Amino acid sequence: MTQNRRSNRKKWLWIGGGVAVVAILAIGYFGITNARARLVEEVNTGDIVTAFVGDLSATASAAGQVLPQRQADLTLGISGRVQEVLVRVGDEVQAGDVLVRLESDALARSVASAEQNVIIQEANLSELRKGASASDLAAAEAQVASAQAQLDDLQAGPSPEEIASAQANVDAARAGVWSASAQVNQAAAGASDAEIAAAEQQVAVAEQNYLQAKQAHDRTLECFTLPNGEETCPLLGAPEEQARASLRAAEANLAQARAQLEALQNPNENTVSGAQAGVSSASAQVAAAQAQLDQLLQGASSAQIAAAEAQLIQAQASLASLREGSSPERLATAEAQLAQARINLEEAQANLAKATLTAPFAGVVTAVYIAEGEQAGGVALQLVDTESLEVVLDVDEIDVGSLALGQPARVTLESWPDDVIESEITSIAPSGKTSASSALVSYEVHLSLGQTDLPVRVGMTANADLITGERKGVLLLPNAAINADRSAGTYSVNLVRTDAAGGQTFESVAITIGLRDGDYTQITSGLQEGDQVLIGNELPVLRFGPGGNAGGGPFGPDN
Repeated sequence: MTQNRRSNRKKWLWIGGGVAVVAILAIGYFGITNARARLVEEVNTGDIVTAFVGDLSATASAAGQVLPQRQADLTLGISGRVQEVLVRVGDEVQAGDVLVRLESDALARSVASAEQNVIIQEANLSELRKGASASDLAAAEAQVASAQAQLDDLQAGPSPEEIASAQANVDAARAGVWSASAQVNQAAAGASDAEIAAAEQQVAVAEQNYLQAKQAHDRTLECFTLPNGEETCPLLGAPEEQARASLRAAEANLAQARAQLEALQNPNENTVSGAQAGVSSASAQVAAAQAQLDQLLQGASSAQIAAAEAQLIQAQASLASLREGSSPERLATAEAQLAQARINLEEAQANLAKATLTAPFAGVVTAVYIAEGEQAGGVALQLVDTESLEVVLDVDEIDVGSLALGQPARVTLESWPDDVIESEITSIAPSGKTSASSALVSYEVHLSLGQTDLPVRVGMTANADLITGERKGVLLLPNAAINADRSAGTYSVNLVRTDAAGGQTFESVAITIGLRDGDYTQITSGLQEGDQVLIGNELPVLRFGPGGNAGGGPFGPDN
């Protein structure tokens, strides 16, 4: 610089005519817009500076912190007992590294169970799509026929043959009583060879009758399994009861015939009493046979018929379902069940995966909130990406208007105040904020952190000079020499005029300004290089820089 703002300082004192000067300047302040209005009074002393050509960089200063662009509170997806914590505070990790494991045996079993359910539902759907086999249809048809026959028998009532058979059982039982009575007499008198032979023949007949009755009763106990897996026994009920009564009668007749033969073959003092017992047994058989006959004559009850009808309807429905194949509704149900089983499997697999917490990106562990063996859920770790550090500033609203993305900046850290890190603006907050203790508005501005060998850490205090503009080879003037008319939004200087005799006068000259920093302002019109300007005026003096009154307000320059 050819001359600084403190060179050629002259002290000028207001004399008695100063009152007139004040009056003239006041008139200019409140409305005179003539840019070349001349001050007729001479000034004896004052501070004079010279306009010169030089370079200018305008800056705005702000403070902030070093923060990561990317950090995360890593959360456990499910709650559970901590099995392993594989990292500590300060550990460096890579993306995908396992950080925490929860106990997962129960989760693994849930996955296995869900897999089996999917297999079952797939098999069910496959069976429905294939349809019924010939053997399934034959079994269902036989079940319908059996159920129909049972219902028909119950509704038709006893046949003459059944009544005759039941009556014959009664008659046979009565004959057994007579025979038993005769055995009592024979036991008392002794038996002949003919009587013994007849008794043996009676035993043989009784054994044959017993075998036939047992086979008939066994047939009533036969059961079938329907295609739907349900088991049915069509002859249970009245047919089984009748067959059981016949079996009991045949069993009693056989026992009686054997006892009679035994008494004839081996007469002893107990023979008479045994024969008398046979009479009692034969009498009981008469009562049983008579009860069976009476029940047969009464016919089936309404409850028995209703049960048989229900069994027939069920058998017919099963057969119809097999013949029709898989209906769209059944297929849709099976498909929905398979889809739900697959969803359950995915959920079980996801829960198992959540039991392992991995690093989503490379970084440094800055906090660990859980310990092995405890029941945990929620935030487990804090991870910071140290490769994405940036500087976050709080910039005063006066300066934020002159900032733009990509503008360069110079950063220093409190830990190393003499080391400058080159940077640039990467983002500017769209809205401002205020603190509880101050009404000043500030905006959050983010700076990239350039290459440096310094061991920069998260949370360090940073100071930045934001370069808002640069000019090369422009006309400059010290800030103190510029007067601002805030009401009119204009700027002026007191231009020094020197006559041939060396006398000096001062003229208020309108100027336009450009870029500025804390010391100098760019003059875009109204002055030339070498022009001298008096510092001082009754009009408010424009002050730039920190604590000044002309930062990005309504009269600040836009170019």
